[in-house]
Amino acid sequence: MTARTETGRVPFLDLKAAYEELRPETDAAIARVLDSGRYLLGPELEAFEAEFATYCETDHAVGVNSGMDALQLALRGLGIGPGDEVIVPSHTYIASWLAVSATGATPVPVEPNEDHPTLDPLLVEKAITPRTRALLPVHLYGHPADLDALRDLADRHGLHIVEDAAQAHGARYRGRRIGAGASVAAFSFYPGKNLGCFGDGGAVVTGDPALAERLRMLRNYGSRQKYSHETKGTNSRLDEIQAAVLRIRLAHLDSWNGRRSTLAAEYLSGLAGLPGIALPVTAPGTDPVWHLFTVRTDRRDELRDHLDSRGVDTLTHYPVPVHLSPAYAGQAPPEGSLPRAESFARQVLSLPIGPHLERTQALRVIDAVREWAEQAGRP
Repeated sequence: MTARTETGRVPFLDLKAAYEELRPETDAAIARVLDSGRYLLGPELEAFEAEFATYCETDHAVGVNSGMDALQLALRGLGIGPGDEVIVPSHTYIASWLAVSATGATPVPVEPNEDHPTLDPLLVEKAITPRTRALLPVHLYGHPADLDALRDLADRHGLHIVEDAAQAHGARYRGRRIGAGASVAAFSFYPGKNLGCFGDGGAVVTGDPALAERLRMLRNYGSRQKYSHETKGTNSRLDEIQAAVLRIRLAHLDSWNGRRSTLAAEYLSGLAGLPGIALPVTAPGTDPVWHLFTVRTDRRDELRDHLDSRGVDTLTHYPVPVHLSPAYAGQAPPEGSLPRAESFARQVLSLPIGPHLERTQALRVIDAVREWAEQAGRP
């Protein structure tokens, strides 16, 4: 990457730069769709589904309207509904919970590991009841969850696993892509994701042909053939323009993820050893894709304000734990019952990262964080 400027604000994520890098290919792909007169369930979607399935090292991909729809339809496709329980992370974006609630099932929150914000398998086992039907691990911030331990639990208790891979496009666990083989994984193509389109979009990948067929029916009014409705489906289709854009960007995903990894290494080196700041931890056997680079500090708001004063944009993921949000008032454990999630919500700050962040900009971020740490450490 070459430096463009050392002045101005450091953006959290530069979406326009992503378009500019691939503008000619992208414009041509969109024009191709517009000229075709085919805008839904056409050849672009069919081609993207095949290409994305191959990329994820599995057999089937089913494009849908959003990442949350991908989760919800995956759960419905597995027969999960009212009366069932699904174990979800206590620290995650609310969509992971909402997808479970949308099926009529009950989300059961379980805490993350102490040093890594993905599901703690030891705590998962304690939360399994006779009503548990599925585990829903989230590969948060682009870091894979401990799938071997979770699959062992699922096998022993006869449970499904639906992976929330909205932040993990291209990540690997034990050498295999997230979504590989017989897994069921749900992806989001929201514009800010590692693989994002120009609106909402999502997909489920699976090695199960019967599940893939059910998902294709569910996304299209429960129909395989027009006006013949075999089940109560919905309208959740990844449109042709978004599919065409995603095909272009999929070819660059590994390169863009590589840029993220280079920046993450710069951060890890430049911020190592600062008192009062915990850096991200990569679990053994995982290759994260650094959707976010999050640090943790008990003085998060002070750090955020300092970085803002130095022209650095940051985001907080996620300031209100899901169990304390009004959406789940009276339905989730009370305040204090999920201390790790509540601690993460108070401590986490996400620094700028993305394939179009320049190294000079990352160095500015490092300098600003180090400046704050030195000031915070003075008596």
